[in-house]
Amino acid sequence: MAVRPYEKPLSDCTVLIAGLGLMGGSLGLALQGKAAHIVGAARRRETLRQALAMGAIEEGYESLAAGVSAADIVVLATPVGIVLQQIAELGELARAGVAQVGCVVLDLGSTKELVCQAMLALPDSLEPLGCHPMCGKETSGIEVAEARLYQGAPFAITPLARTRPQTVALARELAESVGARPIELDPARHDHLVAAIS
Repeated sequence: MAVRPYEKPLSDCTVLIAGLGLMGGSLGLALQGKAAHIVGAARRRETLRQALAMGAIEEGYESLAAGVSAADIVVLATPVGIVLQQIAELGELARAGVAQVGCVVLDLGSTKELVCQAMLALPDSLEPLGCHPMCGKETSGIEVAEARLYQGAPFAITPLARTRPQTVALARELAESVGARPIELDPARHDHLVAAIS
């Protein structure tokens, strides 16, 4: 039987980053040399051009559908409202056989209960879990992305009941590879803590 994406080490994975603003662009820069391939998806061609020019990605796609077939890990690095739409789209792509069986789907959104609830509807062929790196800047956009953004930052990981231990381990590996500190939390507990802090 073929090795499932969630069973691979990060160094063997193709990572698709959907959304190439500050968070997604910085993740692409920080992952260089740590994953097998880093590709990106963004609606604006100019954003893809900038991400390619600065070395955040190796290939760019103008849609999630165009880039997902080869992805072992899909990182949804867009605002939560768009993340929810992308989760629904990924579900359709998986049911159509476009996404790999065992593809890991994680997001970088600041709200975890809503996102994890939406992830429950994903087909069993996908491996979902919520994530939230607690870092950022006052400015946004690919032009302010930097490889050190995640250094020392808490990186919340909020697995679903169905999330495999190997998937959690891969998410931890991804967080640690960009210099972040992974912390496993229940989605509701995460949201309570974030609300208290802010």
